Amino acid sequence: MVTPVFVVTGFLDSGKTTMIKETLMEQEWIEPGLTLLLMCEEGEEEYTQEYLDEKEMVLLKIDDISQLNTVFFKNCEKNYHPAQIVIEYNGMWKLEDLLTIKYPRNFELQGVYSTVDGTTLDMYLTNMRNMLMEQLAESELIVVNRCAEGVDRSGFRRALKVQNPMAQLIFEGIDGKIIEPSEEDLPYDVKGDKIVIEDMDFGIWYVDAYDHPELYLHKEIEFKAQTFRPRGMKDDMFVPVRQIMTCCAADVRYYGYPCKAGKKIQISKRAWVRVRARFEYESLAAFGSKQPVLYLIDMEPAEKPSEEVVYLG
Repeated sequence: MVTPVFVVTGFLDSGKTTMIKETLMEQEWIEPGLTLLLMCEEGEEEYTQEYLDEKEMVLLKIDDISQLNTVFFKNCEKNYHPAQIVIEYNGMWKLEDLLTIKYPRNFELQGVYSTVDGTTLDMYLTNMRNMLMEQLAESELIVVNRCAEGVDRSGFRRALKVQNPMAQLIFEGIDGKIIEPSEEDLPYDVKGDKIVIEDMDFGIWYVDAYDHPELYLHKEIEFKAQTFRPRGMKDDMFVPVRQIMTCCAADVRYYGYPCKAGKKIQISKRAWVRVRARFEYESLAAFGSKQPVLYLIDMEPAEKPSEEVVYLG
């Protein structure tokens, strides 16, 4: 049996405990049974004994990175037999020191998640950019919370994507609600008649095209994808798809929008292609309500990208 290990990191009082309590521990893929929580620093938010009992969690406090070693984790396995381990990591410690530990054979790192305090984001970008980016380099999901109006979201996104193009990035307002991306937040230009989607931006485009189809309507979209034709689809249509990870490895699925070729078209299943297509928003009988629909302009074979799986943000 695999014992999943989840790491939540960030600077002090950036919202790590809140993320664990309100997001991570509420996921359906959290296994029933004991969760071993390793807390590497104490912030303002606390874990009450009532909460720990309710979630069947055992909390161990870690004062120094040297405590986290192979022998320690073997003892954790022997003494607690945890269903999973959650590490609330100290953002001032090197994440590399944690990731390079030789863990017991059945321990498996399932995700690194980070929190950033939006009220100090501009200061970190100006004065401590390298330190901030080093901390986020291995994160799969980054939540920037407490964002007031005017926070440089696009500047942070650009800086982050250079260091960690795979990261899913979510911004939350002061009220805790997710801030929907605007045109300025997108990693590509939507102002022209043609929009080129880079390999790692497919997930962002896929979500934004559904939420804001007016930005793409009647425009030419160019991107790399794999060919797929669901059972029952007409031979003049196919779906250019990519694997998208929504949260963790267990959530990877193929996503894409139907594409009309205008004539019978032969496709090889899962072949990599570069697609140029016109974007429309309309109803398809097989799919029901209105949705993005592509009209093929051109398609040619393409090299497989260095990273086959993309993220939503």
